[in-house]
Amino acid sequence: MMGPAHALSGAAAWVAVGAVAAVLDEPMPWPVLLVGALITAGAALAPDLDHRAATISRAFGPVSRWLCEVIDQLSAAVYRSTRGKGDARRSGGHRTLTHTWPWAVTCGAVAAAVTVYGGRWGVLAVLFVHMVLAVEGLLWRHARVSSDVLVWLLGLTSAWMLADILEEPGHGARWLFDGAGQQYLWIGLPIMLGALVHCVGDALTVSGCPVLWPIPIGRKRWYPVGPPKGMRFRAGSKVEVKVLSPIFMGLSAVGALVALRVIG
Repeated sequence: MMGPAHALSGAAAWVAVGAVAAVLDEPMPWPVLLVGALITAGAALAPDLDHRAATISRAFGPVSRWLCEVIDQLSAAVYRSTRGKGDARRSGGHRTLTHTWPWAVTCGAVAAAVTVYGGRWGVLAVLFVHMVLAVEGLLWRHARVSSDVLVWLLGLTSAWMLADILEEPGHGARWLFDGAGQQYLWIGLPIMLGALVHCVGDALTVSGCPVLWPIPIGRKRWYPVGPPKGMRFRAGSKVEVKVLSPIFMGLSAVGALVALRVIG
């Protein structure tokens, strides 16, 4: 999938979680629903850190381009050192390490630790990164014609405002985890979910996705999980743009109404 579809599917996934929570009579505070959807939208772009031409490679200028090169090399090295007898030889690292469930869990855990132990500045850092990615994914047409500085300012302003809203009593700083020192621990969940949703989206494309690594399947440790080949599509195809993206937007709208108990 391309960046916009990944971002839309990520937001839809978090809103679906909010809808389920409302049905189970454990509704999310509206700031958690909003912030979580934006974080998941941004996090759904992050696994493409292993691709030098991906949306995320442009998001933070030279820093993200350099990071993409490092992650690409790291992913390729991990692939070569762990591939099974049935896995093909390859030089690049795209759709390997960053497209697995251990990577998703690790990203969520690291982000949660940063928000818990980094205090407000840790929360702002995590929010800033994901707000910029959300803008790049959800508002990609505008982001591409705007300067990077404007996108970063929008991300920083959004992060600051959302952090202030979450800190108000009952607005979600301690949602789900209310123990001492556990404020914002939940932020790791949308980040993990976004990475997993990205993998599911890529699994629907022609190449599949090795999301189950390191679990071996047959003679392959990097088995490209996906539906039957006749049900797959190419990234950026009309199926993605004309069918799946509108579906994600529709599901997000309905899910939000259910999550906020407007309907249900």
